[in-house]
Formats: sequence, C-alpha cells, structure tokens
Amino acid sequence: MLALFYIFIGVAIGVSFWQITRIMNLRGVIATDKDNDRQGKYFILFGVFIYALMIYCLIGMNVLMLPESASFEGENDDLLFDISFWMIGIVQFIMQFLIFFFTYKYRGKKEKKAKFYADSHKLELIWTVIPGIVIIVLIGFGIFQWTEVMNIDENEETIVIEVYAKQFAWQARYAGADNTLGLGNVNFIDESTNPMGVDMSDAASQDDKQVTELHLPKGKKVLFKFRSQDVLHSAYMPHFRAQMNCVPGMVTQFGFTPKYTTEEMRQQSEVIAKTQGINKIRSEKGEDLYEFDYVLLCNKICGASHYSMQMKIVVEEEEDYKKWLAEQPTLAETSKQ
Repeated sequence: MLALFYIFIGVAIGVSFWQITRIMNLRGVIATDKDNDRQGKYFILFGVFIYALMIYCLIGMNVLMLPESASFEGENDDLLFDISFWMIGIVQFIMQFLIFFFTYKYRGKKEKKAKFYADSHKLELIWTVIPGIVIIVLIGFGIFQWTEVMNIDENEETIVIEVYAKQFAWQARYAGADNTLGLGNVNFIDESTNPMGVDMSDAASQDDKQVTELHLPKGKKVLFKFRSQDVLHSAYMPHFRAQMNCVPGMVTQFGFTPKYTTEEMRQQSEVIAKTQGINKIRSEKGEDLYEFDYVLLCNKICGASHYSMQMKIVVEEEEDYKKWLAEQPTLAETSKQ
C-alpha cells in the first residue's frame, strides 16, 4: 500500500513537470475550441479520478482509524472529530463537483463571452456568516471538552498519578493513602535511588509509590500530572484520546475516566480485526505475535530513541486495581532497602 502511494506521488510529480514544460512551449500559441474541448474532457476525467481516490480512502483506509474511545471524555473528542470531518467532507465533495462541472461547462469557445459581476453582498454575507457561526459552535464545543479534561477536582475519589518523562523512558508515581503526591524537584534526582527527584523530606512523599507500568481502575476519574527531566516530551494515550506536553520546569495535567478494561477492549470487533491483520503480517515475517494493550507514547521527536519511549497501561476492575496497588512498595519502604 505504501509503495503504491509512493508510485502515485512520483507519477503526479512527473506529470506536473511535463505540464510545466508544455506550458512554457505554448506561450505564443492561442488555444482553439478543439483544444479547450479536449482539456475540458481531461479535467472531467481527472475529477472522476479524484472522487475515486476519495472514496477509496474513506473505505480502504478506515482500517487505520483508532477503535472506539476507551474513556468517557474521549467520546466528545470523537464526536467533535466526526462533526468536523463530515462537514468538511460534504462541503469539499460538493465544491469539487462544482469546480469540475463548471470548468467543463464554461470551457473556452469563440462565440462565448464571460460576464463580469462586480460584487454580490448576498453571497458574501452567506459565505461569511454561516462558516463563522459553525466555527463559533465548534470552538465552543472544544472549550467545553477542554475544561472537562483539564479542570478536575482533586477529591478523595480522584486517583492522582504523576508521570515523569525523560530521554527515553516513562516513570510513574501514585499518591499514597493521603491521595496527595509529595513534592518533586530535579535537584533531588539520583538515577540509582531517586530517579524521579522526589523530595523525601516532604511527609506526603513517604507513602507515594513509584512504578514502571500504569494501572488504572475502570470507571474511576484519574488525574495525571506530567513533569519532564530534560527536553519537551508529549504524553500521548491514543486510545483514551488524551495528549499533553511534558515541559521541563513546570507541571502540566489532564484527566479522564477509563471506560473499558484491557480485556474488554481486546474483545471489541475493531480491535480483533486490527490484531488479526497485524499478526498476519508478523507471522509472514516470523515475528512474535501481537496482543493489544493500551499504551503511553511520546508524541514529540525528543531524540534518537524517541520511538522506544513507551509505557504499558493496564485498565482493570477496581478490585484488581486496589490489589495491585497494595502490592507496590512505598517510597519510604524502598528508600530503606
């Protein structure tokens, strides 16, 4: 598929250069009605090709889309995407048709003369006011969604997790029984004993728990706080429709509520189909088979090993989550070892 795309791009560039050289050679030639008629038909054929390509991308490339959102907040993201996509798609579909149709219908003929319209206030009002209203509504919806994931109360029901980024790995710290993360500072970093730079003199740090794999309970609000040790990273959890920059020297955050456990997501028809497709390719290459997992990625090109910056995310029932968390040692316990 990728090879076909490269071939198409190569052919398109070649045709473009060919057309440019033809135009340069025809600067002193006046087009006849026959030339205009032929070019109009070529343009219609090109329009048919464009529409066929669009339909192919809509149907054939759908396999590249993410499955259903795994967070409740992500449902609004998907809704906003669908509204924007179909509005732009419908307008583009209609406008492309009009462009190709009128280009052919009003192709150059000796007996025809173009009409000149100085202006049309009615048309200008329509194509200014309507898009303006649509944009205002979409921006308002986006702001509402932004507040849903950014303005989260840190109450007893909210699970607070700090995610720490560095070249080229993620680490995470869970708040302990007090549900309050201890302070952190890069000046306290010791790669062997304190890789996240936690201030152990802060009483709230004593019961915090440091892990290398994220576990989240289904149906519970989770608040993530992000820090970076070195460069700009971007915490990206595609299945939850969540992304946030990790900026050195400051704390950023977002939150969401997981909707499906990892096992439930593996049973989704879309996930099963994608997994089967991936494993078919891997089997042909003699590689290990793939099993779906939620994942935390870095979506900034942060260095040579950027691609390896991943962390597994496990979503499970609340009872299983509490059991796993209880098994993790506190920082006070690990500091004594």
